[in-house]
Amino acid sequence: MEESRPRRGPARVRAVPIAVTPEGFWCCPSPAALHKSLKNPHHHHHGTGNNSSHYSKQQQQRKIPSAPPSVAPSSVQNAPSVTGESARREAPDEQDTAAAEVAADKREEKTGDVGGEAQQHKICVGFGQPETSDLTVMLYGKEGIAVRMSVHRDVLCESSTFFAEKLSEDGHGGSPVRCVEIHDCDDAEIYVETVGLMYCDEAKHKLLKQNVSRVLRIMKVAESLGFHACVKSCLDYLEAVPWVGEEEDSVVSSIRHLQSKAYGVSPLLKRVTSDSVYSPTDTLSNIMEMVLKSNDDRGRREMKALVLNLLKDSSRCTDGTSDICSELFYSSCRCCLERLQLLFAEASEAGFPSQVTRQITLETDNLLWLVEILVNHRICDDFVVMWANQSELASLHAKLPVASRHTVSSITSRLFVGIGRGEMLPSKDTRLLLLQVWLQALIDDYSWLQCSCRSFDRKLVEEGIGQTILTLPLEDQRSILLSWLGRFLKLGDNCPNLQRAFEVWWRRTFVRPYVSQAR
Repeated sequence: MEESRPRRGPARVRAVPIAVTPEGFWCCPSPAALHKSLKNPHHHHHGTGNNSSHYSKQQQQRKIPSAPPSVAPSSVQNAPSVTGESARREAPDEQDTAAAEVAADKREEKTGDVGGEAQQHKICVGFGQPETSDLTVMLYGKEGIAVRMSVHRDVLCESSTFFAEKLSEDGHGGSPVRCVEIHDCDDAEIYVETVGLMYCDEAKHKLLKQNVSRVLRIMKVAESLGFHACVKSCLDYLEAVPWVGEEEDSVVSSIRHLQSKAYGVSPLLKRVTSDSVYSPTDTLSNIMEMVLKSNDDRGRREMKALVLNLLKDSSRCTDGTSDICSELFYSSCRCCLERLQLLFAEASEAGFPSQVTRQITLETDNLLWLVEILVNHRICDDFVVMWANQSELASLHAKLPVASRHTVSSITSRLFVGIGRGEMLPSKDTRLLLLQVWLQALIDDYSWLQCSCRSFDRKLVEEGIGQTILTLPLEDQRSILLSWLGRFLKLGDNCPNLQRAFEVWWRRTFVRPYVSQAR
């Protein structure tokens, strides 16, 4: 025998995204979530008969759970209008609530959007014991949301200076104010949650599961309401938790305007500011000294890469610190060059210790790192002058075994590449001196550089040498390239291939288009 089923139309129930906080009070849905729900009004209307009635009961059980004795929601609806009687009564049972929502839904079908006007979606939120509520706060936010909060006058007056001032004014006929309206609310969800925190003994503990972004929103609303205890709890929370990524800028910008008020934001600002007697230049000098004197290969490599990137980012500042940094960098360069000269002098003697070669490699690596820093700061021209004038070091270079000296030629290679790229702009005399002092040493070490230096780029270096030669007067180009030609014919692949530069010089010398045009 077929079961008898109730013959009624499907119950249309809209799922309003309501959240219950750990304190037990209702949180208003975020405008984005509510707007998403409103854009799909028939999302939950599938099915007919008993299935729909059963879903309606499940929805009602989810929306109106049993609240703790101290916190009971008055009612939650998402109909175009909410009557005062339904907003004040206590939570009804399942059947009565389901029937009320079906009736409200039928009224919505009859009214609809008249003339294309936007609907106003009302939500009711209760705090404390609903039957003892003596004040209503109407909150009008974005997306046509209107939140009706049943609250208690003494709680709000005790916690908020804003509500204390509002409620100190007499209503019509000298009677106490029964309703407070707040319009153009930017963050209705956080506003409701902040009012709920007025019912908590210690708001700080209620913020433990929140993130930094949400606490900043709560603090903003609490500060506008004069809810000083909540603002202090938010500051205590922000002082204790880490700030990740862009949160730091958001926190600092949010609390700077509180400096003029007695909230005590100094502990937070000390995280990003310092009253130390040590200047940033002294700190940077200490860091660079530790990196330059390190002997561990991995630690040196990783920290040099890190500091190089950080200095590259900070090189864009125009606060006058670039001159101070320039002096610091060149001071480090001079110290490295002095140590390198002493090591070369020691290695030029017979029977020098084997660790000298290791020290020469470390100092060469330090100078290469400093050159990269100078290039990033666009202040490398003076180093080219310093290196071109190291004639004594170049003369000692020929006396050392190639295994001990070849890394020094990588500095010369980097300078040629920089000149070829336009990263440094030394004078004509400096460029000529650099070639006269260091090109022969580079040719002598060329085969070792190709075999033992993983970062050595032969094509890039040869292009840099050729471009540097071609920036000189034609007579200087002739003497240098003819000298190179003799070496290349003897050494072959163990010598830089400057054929492209040789071709350009050939055309300039024998085709002579510029001289012909001038005549």
